[in-house]
Amino acid sequence: MKKARMYPFERNRYFYGKLLTVRDFESEQKYFNDKRRLLNRLLFGSGVVAGMQVIGVDDKTITVEMGVAIDYIGREIVIPAPVTLKLSMIDGFTNNEYKKNVYLYVAYDEKGREPVHSVGNSSVRAEEVSEYNRYLESFRLFIKEEAPAPMSLEHTALTEEVTTLYYDSQVRITQRMPKYVNPGDVIDVTIIIEKTLQAPRVKLSFPYETEGLRPVGKEEAQVRFEDPGDGQETEYRYSYSLKAAENPGTAAKLSVQGDAIELYLGDNRIPIDVSVKQSVDIIEQPVISRVLQDWHERSLDQAADGYADQHVCLARIGLLQLGPTYMIEKVERVPFGEYIPNAALLQKLTLADASNSLHKFYAESEAYDLTYGSQPELDVAYHPDRNTFSFKMGIPKPQTIKDEMATGTIEVPLDVNAKPGMRFFFSGKKNFVTDAIEHGLGEGQVTVIVGLEEPPIEGAVVQPGKSRKMYYGSSEVFKGTEFEAELPNVVFGAVVDPDRGTFRIGMKLKEPTEAASLRVRWWAFKKLDDDLAKLPADALEALEASLGEAAASQE
Repeated sequence: MKKARMYPFERNRYFYGKLLTVRDFESEQKYFNDKRRLLNRLLFGSGVVAGMQVIGVDDKTITVEMGVAIDYIGREIVIPAPVTLKLSMIDGFTNNEYKKNVYLYVAYDEKGREPVHSVGNSSVRAEEVSEYNRYLESFRLFIKEEAPAPMSLEHTALTEEVTTLYYDSQVRITQRMPKYVNPGDVIDVTIIIEKTLQAPRVKLSFPYETEGLRPVGKEEAQVRFEDPGDGQETEYRYSYSLKAAENPGTAAKLSVQGDAIELYLGDNRIPIDVSVKQSVDIIEQPVISRVLQDWHERSLDQAADGYADQHVCLARIGLLQLGPTYMIEKVERVPFGEYIPNAALLQKLTLADASNSLHKFYAESEAYDLTYGSQPELDVAYHPDRNTFSFKMGIPKPQTIKDEMATGTIEVPLDVNAKPGMRFFFSGKKNFVTDAIEHGLGEGQVTVIVGLEEPPIEGAVVQPGKSRKMYYGSSEVFKGTEFEAELPNVVFGAVVDPDRGTFRIGMKLKEPTEAASLRVRWWAFKKLDDDLAKLPADALEALEASLGEAAASQE
């Protein structure tokens, strides 16, 4: 096989006394090489078989690991050892533009080795002549600075309709849809946004029109995409779904008017003048069978020669401008999926995937509140025109007792000669009133209970045999008992401001004390609604059981 051109296979016939020349030995090698490469091309395809990982070593250097690939005319490409190169040293790289993606390719190459003296040539030429004794089957790495056209990839034309919405040096936007669909099936139309790392944020929106297709999962025929702008991705995918009509033997159409496309790169709107028209054939036979039919109906020239000029892309490398030079920011391996999978692995994956459904269904849900104590409600509706299930669920409000109670402590200084503190002030010789305290229960009336903690000061030592106590009301009722308090007799009062959600505590000392301060514990309670007041203790279990019964009834 010379390049991709097919020649009839012809092999040597040996016989006694045959004079063998260079031509005979070359045809011997060519016969076996061409046959093997033809079978490689037709049976296995092209792409990376194993290895050949591309790794960024530093800001300007990459390493290509050892590996094996088959090119688009069936030749084996072997990298026998890791290769480390400066990006600027690779053929095809230029230094005139750094805000871009570049593409690293590998190609088959041959190099002459072991130069030896040519005896035959020396008899007819006076000067000494050398010839290479061997050919080394090698490889060549090179850079392309333009992304390959989607249809230049071998299998794309068999399975997809691809059109370009926009293309410049930093951004390419393509829209892809399947080439075939069965009646009533759902297909995904995918918009692929490829950009450089320093390209502006992309914002895209447009309405689309269909014939023989219907939007799925939403009512409007509108695309809206906005680049998240995190600067870490060079490719984004946005998909919307369409359902094919029940009209086999027809071609469904998808069209987008160019003047209706709103494309923004950063703050600049980009005018689009070209309208987009794509089609998908609605067929009766399974889509896989139709694709295989197209594959088998190719001519030999198409199968062997059709992509002879294509090479295997190993990586997409994102570059950033760094002053007067560049740096490698990101390396994406085999960006166009050019792999050759193992046949046994494919069989395993096919068997594992055989039970998966080919139909796609979509769900939309809505929840609303019910009063506490109500039975949960669940309503399910199926919309066959959109392959969509709509779930509406009513959920009773839970009891929120923890939100109806609050507590806290305050330290009340008793030094009447001291200056007023931040929270309390002195009014009279033995009377104290706090600043406003927020109880956190919101507006409305609350009930406040106040007591004294013993010991009154943090870190105070409790006497042996006695435990820490809380005293509510008048502590003098415990005098003469084992529960007599070591605290002064204090009378408490509370004033509540329901509009502000605050209260104040008033204190009056009824006897002298040597304590420097007292610790006051307060509790605030808010009256529950009538419905909440009737809450059973097992409310959560009842709610879960009701939801289960409602779901079972819908089945």
